[in-house]
Amino acid sequence: QVQLVESGGGSVQAGGSLRLSCRISVYNYDNRCMGWFRQAPGKEREAVATIYRPGGNTYYADAVNGRFTISQDNAKRMVYLQMNTLKPEAPAMYYCAAGRPLLGEGCRTFRKSDASYWGQGTQVPVSS
Repeated sequence: QVQLVESGGGSVQAGGSLRLSCRISVYNYDNRCMGWFRQAPGKEREAVATIYRPGGNTYYADAVNGRFTISQDNAKRMVYLQMNTLKPEAPAMYYCAAGRPLLGEGCRTFRKSDASYWGQGTQVPVSS
């Protein structure tokens, strides 16, 4: 059974940095895409960064490109999200997710509906 466990959330000041971690229990064909999703209160859950595990290809939402970095440590079955220059906003939940790459798209357009596995989420409030 595939399980995802996030860690690293917590309060941070605007302009600061935070690193989220996600450990996946097992690698298989169905979880070659891994990504981080953000859900603000009353909003849809949206992908902020994704990675194609076998090749290490990374993709970012425009809003975080240049500030966030997704990376992996395959030996530890870990995926990380380094968040820099965080902006003041309402507390949001960050979720780690995994799923199968889309035919012809790979992990580039990995959406909430494409994820088969989810972590429990970790909250990141950013204060001004």
